Amino acid sequence: MIFMTFFLLAFLSFFSIYGNEDTYLKRGSTEKHGEIDSVSANPAADNKMTGTGDLGKWFGFKKEDGIRLGGLWIPDINYLISGGSQPHKWSGNNLLQISLNIDLEKKFNWKGGLVGIECLRFDGRQTNKEAGCVQEYNNLPGLPPLNRFELYQFWIRQELLSKEIVIRVGKSVPSYDFNNIMHPVHLSDENSSITSTTGLIYTPIFINPTLLGVLPGYYNSAYGITINYLPVESYYLSYGVYDGNLARGKQTGLRGPEFNGYYFHIAETGFSWKKMAGKIAFGAWYQSGKLTVGNNIEQKGAPGLYFFCTQRLWKRNENDNSGLVGFVQAGIHRSKTLPINKYFGAGLTFFGLIPHRPNDSFGLGIALSRLNSHLFVRKKECLIQGYYQSYINKNIFFESALSYIPKPAAHKHLNSAFAATSRVIALF
Repeated sequence: MIFMTFFLLAFLSFFSIYGNEDTYLKRGSTEKHGEIDSVSANPAADNKMTGTGDLGKWFGFKKEDGIRLGGLWIPDINYLISGGSQPHKWSGNNLLQISLNIDLEKKFNWKGGLVGIECLRFDGRQTNKEAGCVQEYNNLPGLPPLNRFELYQFWIRQELLSKEIVIRVGKSVPSYDFNNIMHPVHLSDENSSITSTTGLIYTPIFINPTLLGVLPGYYNSAYGITINYLPVESYYLSYGVYDGNLARGKQTGLRGPEFNGYYFHIAETGFSWKKMAGKIAFGAWYQSGKLTVGNNIEQKGAPGLYFFCTQRLWKRNENDNSGLVGFVQAGIHRSKTLPINKYFGAGLTFFGLIPHRPNDSFGLGIALSRLNSHLFVRKKECLIQGYYQSYINKNIFFESALSYIPKPAAHKHLNSAFAATSRVIALF
């Protein structure tokens, strides 16, 4: 099965690169035509609205009906070329997600109301463990169980005061609203907007490693409340509080709400600017409750800070989004029980620079973490990754990535790991 998947992905890659050039030449600016010019390597981890809504159109739902049905399918194949704990190991992962959104204003004349229901199915392998990578070079597989079907989201969202305040209550994915470096930078001039910061597949791009084990996100969503204050287009302030039992090792994505003294609080503020398109944000968080690891290490509560910034560095043409985008991110805390205490990451993404391939992108990133000395012998871990994302047809992308971990930190004697990944990202 693994080899069949590998050959399927290879075929799609070949098709995407040597397809009909006229298709791409006629498109021009993808933003003006309402199509997608690049996507996150895992939209399940950072997009509020899943897929494109085409699934609902296939079932006969119209935009004016107020019902949106979308989804995504992401299969991937990985080969550990060398190093790690199990060199020359193949592994595959498969993610399927279906999302239903009901616009309460269109459906029931409930002004500013929206309901979201989402299911997630994941089947995977211990891809990161085989490489010995603590930061996780592949963001699809997380904590076990690696075969799961769950109610990923179930919330109601309400806009107040002319949309200046937005409140969401229920089971949601807080990493959508907080520490989301993948958020598009939307501007009135669509050709200046940044549609997706990067296509990197490593976990630090989706969740700052200093927040691993406390911030609910893919695929462990959690019950809680999110409040967003949006006084102007370029500034926001957000606060959220959620079931914090993830810090106890509980799989909140598979459970109902449990409010027993373990809560996760997080606040973030940020603003964007129009000239060369950019965004900067700062956040603070606090995990309550008694935190333990092993037999002898415990503490009461844990606070932390983080920061990220996205900036367009070069714009090739005025009538499209081709050019260069960069990002930096950092985080810090002093917890004795969480795996990573300090983090710094940076990356570059090149959009639309391949002749006749305006929707293709490629980039590289580096993630450097300072590890908890109570849990790991090696003090730090570095992860370097490069990728190429190619457009196949409407809403389907193929991506290949190479990852290098000089000293995998899961065990002190592991050799440098080098891994290859191929992934299809299909939105519908």
